[in-house]
Amino acid sequence: MTKPPLTLLLAAPRGFCAGVDRAIKIVEMALEKWGPPIYVRHEIVHNKFVVDGLRAKGAVFVEELSDCPDDRPVIFSAHGVPKAVPAAAAKREMVYVDATCPLVSKVHIEAQRHADNGLQMIMIGHAGHPETVGTMGQLPSGEVLLVETPQDVPGLEVRDPERLAYVTQTTLSVDDTADVVAALKARFPAIVGPHKEDICYATTNRQEAVKAMAPRCDAMLVVGAPNSSNSKRLVEVGARAGCNYAQLVQRATDIDWRALEGIRSIGITAGASAPEVLINEVIDAFVQRYDVTRELVETAVENVEFKVPRVLREPA
Repeated sequence: MTKPPLTLLLAAPRGFCAGVDRAIKIVEMALEKWGPPIYVRHEIVHNKFVVDGLRAKGAVFVEELSDCPDDRPVIFSAHGVPKAVPAAAAKREMVYVDATCPLVSKVHIEAQRHADNGLQMIMIGHAGHPETVGTMGQLPSGEVLLVETPQDVPGLEVRDPERLAYVTQTTLSVDDTADVVAALKARFPAIVGPHKEDICYATTNRQEAVKAMAPRCDAMLVVGAPNSSNSKRLVEVGARAGCNYAQLVQRATDIDWRALEGIRSIGITAGASAPEVLINEVIDAFVQRYDVTRELVETAVENVEFKVPRVLREPA
C-alpha cells in the first residue's frame, strides 16, 4: 500500500537546553560519586521519561526537604528553590547540590539586588510554578508581587510607584510577557527592568523557530510534558503563528492520528526538557505511516554550556 506524502518540518533549535543538560548531569554525577540513593527535591526537570530514567538509576524524587534523610545527598531541581530550602539543609548538616539553572540564578541575584536598593519587586510568572515559587522565595514573604497577565496590573497595590522593579520567569511566552511589561510601564513609568531580558535564550530560540515553521504547517506537535511551562508556551505560540492544529505530546503513543487525517505537512519541535530520543520516536512514527520528506527550519544555532558544581568534579 502506497504511503501518503508528508513534509515534516523539524524545528531547530529544539529539545534540551544547557540548563536541563547540566541538571541531569548533576544527578548522574552525584549517583556516581556517592552511590544511590540520591534524593532530588522536585522533578529535576519536567519530563517523565527523564525522571523515570534517573529513578531507575537510584534517584529518589520528593517534593519537600522534610522527606529527605539527613545522611544522604540531596539535589535541588533546575527550577530553583526559595532561600529557606538550602538554609534548612545547612542547618541539618546535609550534603546538597544546587542544580538551579544559572539563568534562573541570574534572576534570583537580580531580585535580591533590586531589594537591596530599596525597590519593591513585581514578578511576571505563573502562580505555583516551582521557578516562580523559588524566585519569590529569594525575598521575605510579601516582598514580591506576582502578575500573570496584563489584566492583573490594575489591581496591584504597591508601597511606592516610584520604587519598583520587575523580573520574569525564564520560560514564558516572549509576546505575552511583552504585553505584561507594557502594562506595568504604562501604570508605573519609573519601574526598573532587568539589564538583560530574563526569558532565557533557549525559550526565546524555540519560540522563534516555531513562529518561522507554523505558517507552513497543517499541524504541529510539541514533544514535552504537561507540567513543562516552556513546552506549553510552544503550543500557544504555534497556534498564534498560524498553525490550525498545535498539540502537546509526551511521546509517540500520545499522537492522535485521527485528528491528523489528510494533512500534507507537519511541524515537530520539543520543549527544553524533552530528550532527543522522544523526538526521534515521534519522527519514526510518521515515517512508518507516511512517505516523509524532511526539512530543517533553523532560526538559531546554540552552543551554550554550563559547568557542573565543583563539588561533583572533585574526588569523593
